[in-house]
Formats: sequence, C-alpha cells, structure tokens
Amino acid sequence: MISSQDIFTISSQKQFEKIALKVFRHQHENNKVYREFCDFLNTDVQKVKSIEKIPFLPIQFFKSHDVISATEAIQETFTSSGTTGMITSKHLVTDVSLYEQSYRLAFSEFYGNIEDYTVLALLPSYLERSGSSLIYMVKDLIELSNNEHSGFYLHNYDELITKLIELDSSGQNVILIGVTYALLDLIEKQNFQLKNTIIMETGGMKGKRKEIIREELHSILSKGFGVSNIHSEYGMTELLSQAYSLGNGIFECPSWMQILVRDTEDALTYVDFGKTGGINVIDLANINSCSFIATQDLGKKYNNNSFEILGRFDNSDIRGCNLMVI
Repeated sequence: MISSQDIFTISSQKQFEKIALKVFRHQHENNKVYREFCDFLNTDVQKVKSIEKIPFLPIQFFKSHDVISATEAIQETFTSSGTTGMITSKHLVTDVSLYEQSYRLAFSEFYGNIEDYTVLALLPSYLERSGSSLIYMVKDLIELSNNEHSGFYLHNYDELITKLIELDSSGQNVILIGVTYALLDLIEKQNFQLKNTIIMETGGMKGKRKEIIREELHSILSKGFGVSNIHSEYGMTELLSQAYSLGNGIFECPSWMQILVRDTEDALTYVDFGKTGGINVIDLANINSCSFIATQDLGKKYNNNSFEILGRFDNSDIRGCNLMVI
C-alpha cells in the first residue's frame, strides 16, 4: 500500500513515475467509476508502464458519480461553486489529513514558514457557501500563521484597506489571498503602494465582471496594489494539491503533482512543450479518489515542468472529454 510518506517525500522524476504507476493500479482496482472508464477505453493494466499511458478521468465525472478509491467513512465533502440550478462537483474525502499535509507542505515549499506572514483573505463568493476546499485551506493557514491580524474579509473593504496599509507600512510580511473580482473591487476603492505584501489571486470573476486575459488582469492589479508581480494559486475542488505562480502566470507544482498537456483533438495523445492543449493533472495526494484528472482548462507546459493556464474549453470544444457517460 502507498503511504502519505511515500507521496510527500518524492524527490525525483523516476520516483514520481514509480509511485504514480502504483497509485494507478491501486485506483483501477479499488475505484469502480475509474475502472469502468478504463475498461471503456480497453485499457490493459499490464501494458501501462509510463504515466503517459495512464487514462485520465474527465473532471465532469465528479458532478455525476462518487469518485472514490477507499472504503473508509467520508470525513469531508468539498463542493464546487456554481450558479443556481447548475450541477456542481463533489469531492468525497476520506482522509482530510492528506489535504492538510499537501497544502501545508506546498505552502512551505513556495513561501517558507507560515508564521512569517499575516494572512488576509478576500474571498466573499467562497465564504458565502459551505463546502469550499479553498476556504478550508485558507482558514487553516490563517490559524497556523498565529497572527492576531490574520483573518477573512467578506464585504468590509474599508476595514481591510486600513488593515492592509497599516500592516504593510509597519514592515509586516502580508499575503492577501483574493478572488479576482474582489481584488479589482478593492483597488477601485483605494490605490495602494505596497512594499511588503504578496497579492495572490485565486482566479474567477464568478459572474461579477467580464472575464479579461491574464496579462491585462495582472497589469491592472500590479498597478492598483503598487506591486511588481501578482501571484496565483491553481487548485480545484477535485484536487487535494495546488500549483503556485510567483509571477507572470507561470505555475510550478509541488513534487507530488504534475501536469501533462493533451491534444485537443485526441484526448489520448500529448502535445509538445510550448504547444497549447488540454490540462491533465496528476495529483498523488488524491490517492483515495482519483489522481489522474482531465480538466477543462487549456494551457501549455514548458520543459522545466512549469506551465501556464490560457483559458477553458467551451462545451463545443470538449471532444476527448466526452468519451462516455457511465
């Protein structure tokens, strides 16, 4: 059996591939939905000897099926946001400590000791519903920061503006994690010149504003906050790991997570570095659900394993993802 120790101490590509193949066999055996999907593709498990040969489950299955590889009781059910009447994804988590280990270790890898920061969160659309994996993570990071000034802000922008200016002026390291539209709302109220603050956008206009391309968005945010780079977090309900961008929209994964880029015309083949395609995610922390997920995001990967997100498929573009409905 693969342990969390195996997953979170990966230190080479060879080790990653070895554990990924073990996880694949474990999930094929124990996850009914994933096994039926693999059977539909006529997957011969014995012939899967590289990560490129592993079938990736279309992310839409989390909307219609219980995607689970464990028999233990469900500890948390994370759900995606959606407009009224929309079918949302649900991620059944049997061991929430895997999620906690994943985001704590990843944060530490990219940003160092959480206690060195005040964590301010501007995530109104997530706070207004239950079941958000992002809120679960940020709430824990706020508590771990052990800082009296850390906390959530819903619509109290004036209080946040005062707090942000005071903390930044005092030399305190601050991370402001915000949903995109709320960060734009904030800089329309106040023009900042921040020296000690990291601005991290988690994506999403949530129907509140017109979508704009990342370069334009980051330019507006950089100017409004007076910072040189905008950081980003790439995560989703169906994953237990996040990738981070420290600027310029270029993301890197922690060692137990990787991205592959599939051909938009043929979901079972991959495109070269630097070419645009559909994002497939390997998230080994997802050992109790499914670690191999074909997302609806478009992006490109570079030969140092970094990647960028360029947008999303519209429904008419998703060919390889709609292979079946079990």
